[in-house]
Order: sequence, then structure tokens, then C-alpha cells
Amino acid sequence: MVKIVSRKALNTQNVYDIGLERDHNFAIKNGLIASNCFNKSHSTAYGYVTYQTAYLKANYPLEYMAALLTANSGDKDKVQKYIATCMNMGIHIESPDINASEVDFTPADGKILFGLSAIRNVGENAIAYILQAREASEFKSLGDFCDRVDLGTVNRRTLQSLINCGAFDKINANRNQLTQDLELVYDWAQSRARDRASGQGNLFDLLGGAWGGDSGANNPGMNAVLNPPKAKEVADLPPQEKLRMEKELLGFYVSDHPLKSIRQSTRILSPINMTQLKSQGEDAKVCVVVILNNVKKVVTKKGDPMAILQLEDLTTTGEAVVFPKTYERINQVLQVDAKLIVWGKVDKKDDQAQLLVDDAEPVENIELVIVEMTPQQAATIEEHHRLRSILKDLQDQSNEKEKGKVPVIGIIQGENSRQLVRFGRQYWVQDSTTAIMALHNGRFFARIQPLTVKC
Repeated sequence: MVKIVSRKALNTQNVYDIGLERDHNFAIKNGLIASNCFNKSHSTAYGYVTYQTAYLKANYPLEYMAALLTANSGDKDKVQKYIATCMNMGIHIESPDINASEVDFTPADGKILFGLSAIRNVGENAIAYILQAREASEFKSLGDFCDRVDLGTVNRRTLQSLINCGAFDKINANRNQLTQDLELVYDWAQSRARDRASGQGNLFDLLGGAWGGDSGANNPGMNAVLNPPKAKEVADLPPQEKLRMEKELLGFYVSDHPLKSIRQSTRILSPINMTQLKSQGEDAKVCVVVILNNVKKVVTKKGDPMAILQLEDLTTTGEAVVFPKTYERINQVLQVDAKLIVWGKVDKKDDQAQLLVDDAEPVENIELVIVEMTPQQAATIEEHHRLRSILKDLQDQSNEKEKGKVPVIGIIQGENSRQLVRFGRQYWVQDSTTAIMALHNGRFFARIQPLTVKC
């Protein structure tokens, strides 16, 4: 038996008697001292809470994840991690909806609705007015909304934030049009509010036919008087711009994510998630698929430029360091908002993990060299040696300082089966065109294919 004790227990000589006492230094060296050591009552409580949360997650996943997101809504990294967990569980996070969202994250119709309180520039008082006005009936349009809420609290900045994060999308998905209309509608609604406050409401208000009521729907003449002004029709914003503003206001992408569409195709590179950096060994060689959020340029004591990068994937954000020699080689691809494949090694310090970048390439630039083989070729040792020799020769001909960036994939096509074989990175090539020529000369059928096209 081996005694496992806490540091505190060793220092006070108060040792749990579960085995043979060991020397303190020996225990540290061999990992026998735990960072925490609890008595039975403490451990039982933790075990019971673990059982409860596991039960809730298994049996009430929507409610559990909604509560988890709400409880951690102030922690951007945790919320992003839990949104990724929801994605893996098949739970969709719905963008804010002015007619459905509550204060917090809410389960509804098999989805989780984004809470209004998590939107930047939307305060508690504004939310209270919105929910109170909504109790009477749903908002029919931007004009209806502005006419029914207190514009002193739900100000122009709040309205613009609600539009940009997608809260009005189910009323009008053209966010650019809503922004143009807002300039006119806001002033129109303020004027109507002043008239009501001074007792000078228009004739139809006095008759009980205020904006959005049934009487107005049945009377075209009334609508002509009550309809708010509308700006000239404009095209909607590009999807990338809408996502950028959405992330700015919510802290992360919700309605979509720039990396989501390439998640399947990039798996062939065996990337890890940013959340998995901590679990990797020191100096472990890894690959990540990320969006570049920020590039901070730094100058070393020798005057050489380097950079510190802020990276984001579908799970979380993280930091990466690009040292001078690597920076000189790849600085042209380090553009903010670029989707990148980044290779590097893990560096751990003070219980934190970061990536030391060896190489980076835009996702759209990555190509695959596809080598198609018959089952007979794949089963022949001589063919294996011949293919390996061609790929090794290509590696020897390239600059040793530049590792191959083009993955080589073998596809074994039988009559009723199709098997994909991913070659190790030591067989990746630097130039796809040269590789194809060499493989053709070696009597292998090979072709070039973009990474984002399914094999």
C-alpha cells in the first residue's frame, strides 16, 4: 500500500493512514502527493453533486445547458466552450429574437434561445421595457417596436445593437434595410411619443386605433396616416460583415461560424481544438484550424520583429507566439479574420498553454495530393516501397527548412468499397504540381484537390 497525502497533511504531520508512509521528496517525485485531499463527507458531497449534474445533462440536456450558459454568461471563454458542447450534443443555439428571447438563455422548441441580457449595449431597464411592451402582443415591425417601447430607455444605440445581433431577423432579415429605416422610424416614434405625452395624440389614437391594432389593419386609410416612414430599399450586408457585428455584440458567433462549413473537410489534417492544448504534452506537435482575431507585433531586444496572435476556433480562444524566423516567413498570411491552418508545438507555463507557431497557411490555399490505388496495388509491398520512395525523393529535393504543406491522401477504390488513407506529415510535399508529375512518372494515378472539397 502507498500513502497518498496532501502537502498540508505532510507539513502538519496529520497523515491519512491508508498505507505505508513514504519520504516527502520521494512522494513528490513519484506523484504521490495530491493537490487536494478531502475527507469522506466532503468527497461524498462532491460525488452527489456530480451525480445530479450528470443526471440533468443526460435527461434534461436543453434545460441543463441553458442554465449552464446563463450561470456563466459573464465568462466569454466558458460560454464559447459550452456553445461548442451544445453543438456536439446536437443542440442549436438560436440567435436573439425580439419576440421570443427572455432575459437569460431559455430552452424552447428543442433549441436554446440567446438571452437579451447577454447582448452588449442592452441594459436591464431596456430589457424590462421590451418584455413589458411585448406582453400585450408580438412586435409586428421595427415601427411597431419603436412606437410601443420607451425610447428614453431603449435608445438608438440599443436599437442598433438589437438589429446588428439579429434580434429583428424574424421580422425583417435585411439588417441593412432595418438600419436605414431606423434613422427615420426613430424620429417618427419620438414625435408620436411627445404628442401622446402632451395629450395631442392623432385622431386615430384617440379613437383607439393606435399603431399595429386590428382597426388599422381593416382600414387602409388609417394605415396611410399611421405607417412610419421607410427608407429606400437597399441590399443586405454580406454574411461575413453580419457575423462580424454579431460577434462584436454577443462576444462570439451564434447564427453561424466561419469555420463551421470547413469543419468536416479539415479533419483530414487531424487538428485538435484550442481547448485541448492544455491536455497535450510539453512540446507536442499539433495542428489547429482557427480564425485570426488579432496580431500584436513585437520587436525583440535584437530589433527583430515577431508577433503574438489571438486565435479562435469553434470551442474557445487562445494565444500563439510567432518567433522572428517564422514571422519573417509567414507574416504575409497573418491577416486579421483570416481562416488559417496553424502548425506548432505546445508551450506550457503557469498552468497555461500556448502555441509556438512553426507554420501557417490560409485554409483556402491548402491543397491535397490524391493518389488513387486499386486494392491490388494497396496489397503489394513493392508498390508501397515505390510510392514511399517517390514521396521521400520529393522531400529530399525541397528545402529542408520548409516542411511540406500539401497533405498526401491515398484512396483505395474497390468495387463496393472506398477507403481513405492519410499519409504522415513526413510524406507531405512542398509543391503539388511537382508531386503530381513525379507520381505520374512513377505510374501512379494522382490529382490535385482543394482541401475544402470532399475527397
